[in-house]
Amino acid sequence: MNRILISPSILSANFGNLASDIAAVEKGGADLLHLDVMDGHFVPSISFGPPIVAAASKLTSLPLDTHLMVKNPENCLEEFQKAGAGYLTVHAEACVHLHRTISVIRSLGMKPGVALNPATPIGVLEEILPLVDLVLVMSVNPGYWGQPFIPESVEKISKLKKMIDTKKLPTRIEVDGGIDASVVDRVVQAGADILVASKAIFSSSDVKKAVERLKNQANKGQRKL
Repeated sequence: MNRILISPSILSANFGNLASDIAAVEKGGADLLHLDVMDGHFVPSISFGPPIVAAASKLTSLPLDTHLMVKNPENCLEEFQKAGAGYLTVHAEACVHLHRTISVIRSLGMKPGVALNPATPIGVLEEILPLVDLVLVMSVNPGYWGQPFIPESVEKISKLKKMIDTKKLPTRIEVDGGIDASVVDRVVQAGADILVASKAIFSSSDVKKAVERLKNQANKGQRKL
């Protein structure tokens, strides 16, 4: 059984003091650093692009878990590879040629992931699942931070876990959106391997302890299985 990984999203970090916030999540035991790239087209909001990914890569040794919420992601894969992305996740809904995009990500030396919006069924993954390192289940509609967790996501995670186990794949399940202490046990017991949290971590008065608490709760929940 894989231990649960914590991937703090810097979307709600203090960008005026980013180095300090990243150092704090590292000290708290974060396993990855999540970077939400939004273009204002695929989702309503605009966040940041390769320059911030490159800046983060200089501030941490954690793998950069980069999530592209952009239209035509195939046009910018090499830019994010050069910026230091370790994992690069694209949305199934944004890719006309998903197989090609995933193949290019792999060829560039990054670990490919595919993300699904709440209304997208897991059936779209049938052919691509053996080719990706992770599937990112969006448990909110992407585009804004701080949204509440969609409860139906738990069943979706469970179905995806069964699909992965049936195919005997090492693919990890990542969950992003509304992750806090109130939902951790449910998503872990459904089969989540990686938890993305933003507000629950960076809105805390002690970022380091917030990561520690989330990580401890996640791994205690896993031991209940």
